[in-house]
Amino acid sequence: MDKFHRAERIDFNQNWKTKINQVFVFLEVFEREGGIQSYAKDIFQAYLAFDEPFYAEVFLLRDSHSSSNPFESDRLKFHYFKSQSPQLGRVRITMALLSHLLRQRPGHVFCGHVNLAPLVGMLCQPLGIPYTVMTHGKEVWEALPTLHKSSLQKATQIWTVSRYTRQVACTANNLDPSKVKLLPCAVNGHNFTPGTKSTVLLERYGLTGAKVLMTVARLWSGDIYKGVDITIQALPRIAEVFPEVKYLVIGRGDDQPRLVKLAQDFGVGDRVIFAGFIPTQELVEYYRLADAYVMPSHEGFGIVYLEAMSCGIPVLSGDADGSAEPLQDGKLGWRVPHRDPDAVATACIEILQGDDQRCHGQWLRENAIALFGIDTFQKRLKEQLLSCVKSS
Repeated sequence: MDKFHRAERIDFNQNWKTKINQVFVFLEVFEREGGIQSYAKDIFQAYLAFDEPFYAEVFLLRDSHSSSNPFESDRLKFHYFKSQSPQLGRVRITMALLSHLLRQRPGHVFCGHVNLAPLVGMLCQPLGIPYTVMTHGKEVWEALPTLHKSSLQKATQIWTVSRYTRQVACTANNLDPSKVKLLPCAVNGHNFTPGTKSTVLLERYGLTGAKVLMTVARLWSGDIYKGVDITIQALPRIAEVFPEVKYLVIGRGDDQPRLVKLAQDFGVGDRVIFAGFIPTQELVEYYRLADAYVMPSHEGFGIVYLEAMSCGIPVLSGDADGSAEPLQDGKLGWRVPHRDPDAVATACIEILQGDDQRCHGQWLRENAIALFGIDTFQKRLKEQLLSCVKSS
């Protein structure tokens, strides 16, 4: 421990009188929606809720000052580096971060994405500043470039969202499992709640009287693992038992034309409704339309499963990925081979029949919030941050 970090050393018996300076570095948080962005926002929200005197500077590579940011405070100070030239943005954040590290000597740096790990490692290692890299899913499931892998290996800690990602990332990149700590995603039980189906939305999408399956996913050609195509292929079998079944797909992307044609080819074009992009704040009304949330995917975690369960909606996921966490290895939902239409059809029929405890909305919601609610997330994050302070 050098003299700079010695100054930051905490006396754990002095009621946290010493200010704890930390740094977070993210690609983007406010100008794009997605699981990683939601995860970062949950960290900010939790950070501001702590009683302890945590203080952090946040560096955002691809966000600009015009971004809507409700987390600006005297505890979290944000720096934005979005530029028309990606190279210029990288130069600017590198210089600003280096200057901050030299002047302030923070106790710990938290890197929000593996693609930023080489930069964070390059700056922190010569200065003796410990750093943690956050990982999420498929970005670390395969062997990384040498600089990325080395930066992960030299990190003080690695955070990830699921046991599956820890196992696969460690194997693929020769990481020490003891350095990899779990910080699962969270769901806000105040935002995602049960409720009656909106008559307006039922009429808008032609869902009145239907049994509704639902997926929220990016419809990009590079993300076919989300399983929308598999669910479409399962529909004819489901319709034999539930003739009123329809499939509501929330999301947008360049794969939609293929999916539309697939639905037509399987004779279910009139059963599949593509609703397009829906803002996060409106999603709860759409979840409430569903009788089952179906996403036979290959996820690092799958926060959408938590959102659905928090709304009291039973869920179906793939069986070989990070969804084992939110579904508690099948105790809270159905896990099936993620590219098997017959398995998806069988599980959907069971869900729509509603006889299983995993279909009981209030039970689902209580379990999801107890295990993955914001309060639980804040407790886990606090423990992680304290462990980083102790190791500094």
